[in-house]
Amino acid sequence: MANTSNKMRPMVVHHQSLCTRTHQIGSLFLVVTTFFFTRLFDQSFAPYNLSTDQFRTSQNLAQVGLGSWPERGYGSHLSLKIYVYDEEEIDGLKALMYGRDGKITANACLKGQWGTQVKIHKLLLQSRFRTRKKEEADLFFVPSYVKCVRMMGGLSDKEINQTYVKVLSQMPYFRLSGGRNHIFVFPSGAGAHLFKSWATYINRSIILTPEGDRTDKRDTSAFNSWKDVIIPGNVDDGMTRKGDTMIQPLSLSKRKYLANYLGRAQGKLGRLKLIELAKQYPDKLECPELKFSGPEKLGRKEYFEHLRNAKFCLAPRGESSWTLRFYESYFVECVPVILSDQAELPFQNVIDYSQISIKWPSSRIGPQLLEYLESISDEDIELMLVRGRQVRCLWVFTSESSPCSALRGIMWELQRKVRLFHQSAETFWLHNGSVVNKDLVEFSKWRLPVPLP
Repeated sequence: MANTSNKMRPMVVHHQSLCTRTHQIGSLFLVVTTFFFTRLFDQSFAPYNLSTDQFRTSQNLAQVGLGSWPERGYGSHLSLKIYVYDEEEIDGLKALMYGRDGKITANACLKGQWGTQVKIHKLLLQSRFRTRKKEEADLFFVPSYVKCVRMMGGLSDKEINQTYVKVLSQMPYFRLSGGRNHIFVFPSGAGAHLFKSWATYINRSIILTPEGDRTDKRDTSAFNSWKDVIIPGNVDDGMTRKGDTMIQPLSLSKRKYLANYLGRAQGKLGRLKLIELAKQYPDKLECPELKFSGPEKLGRKEYFEHLRNAKFCLAPRGESSWTLRFYESYFVECVPVILSDQAELPFQNVIDYSQISIKWPSSRIGPQLLEYLESISDEDIELMLVRGRQVRCLWVFTSESSPCSALRGIMWELQRKVRLFHQSAETFWLHNGSVVNKDLVEFSKWRLPVPLP
């Protein structure tokens, strides 16, 4: 045995030497080949990779110091499945969309601050992230044009409350998660407080709203930064469409005023201060008395013509902290000046708003504000306007397939909100994984209407 071992030893050493060289070459080839095919496989089968246009958008935003979109804060992959409730599948849902008599149309609700309720719904119906299978959905979207319906007399406050409760009681999946994976849009005015019993029924749900600080008379806020999403206001389509817009921006040298405020006083302190300031400095600050009815009513085109005639567009708070004027200013290319201390802005984990706007204390509205704005050079103003052009696409409600759109930003925010709560506090389960209610009835056999959480 020893002799045999000694004989074989030189052969083994010689064989190892040859194999090492061969393996080195083969290993290198294998690594290169594996890398190539892995990249090819990833590019072929990753469904939501950044497109070339998205990459350019990301580069542009990075160049102006706003971070990369969408890489910063979100990641480059969207992977969502959203179920959109059909207006026919739930009794009462059509009333929340078209009023008790069904006479209010979606087109009638597209304009104004509440238009986002319609736009988000319509875009989700065409979205590649829509699923028609409830059992595979990450999130559930509840369509409602209720702000518009209320404004047009289609439902009273009491009817709105009763109808929402009726609708929710017909949603087993709402019951299953306690509403945590359901999405509601409340675009203006009272925010979610439009549904008087929101705190009882949808306090766990995801709310899309521009009303980040909206509170009721008991100082209870319907907005929670952990679960809810701030969305942009609904800017007139005539200003956001591609190509020729309703009006074009003026060069800075042609603008008549340093600043302007276009809005009603509404008895609000900040707005009243601006109106008085305009009387003291009429050559610097324009604050026309706007007529919203009659022959002197300012049309949409005239409104934007006024808005573009100043370097700075002032945005004080009204009934609540947000104002549509902040978003409109980007499309006439004046620098927005936020005069609302509690204002919340969309996509703040991506956008550095100090690069594209000014926020001034509302308690210091006066000559000091105008002096400060006068001290800013046209070069600095132009730089802020350039940056604003890069991000204003995020205020436009178009398909999420666009490289940059409000819906795409909302989708990234929603993806961050996905939390897989398979059961609510009021559901129960057995050893085999069956989900049951307190009467030990399995989820698949629950009868409508189901009790609400």
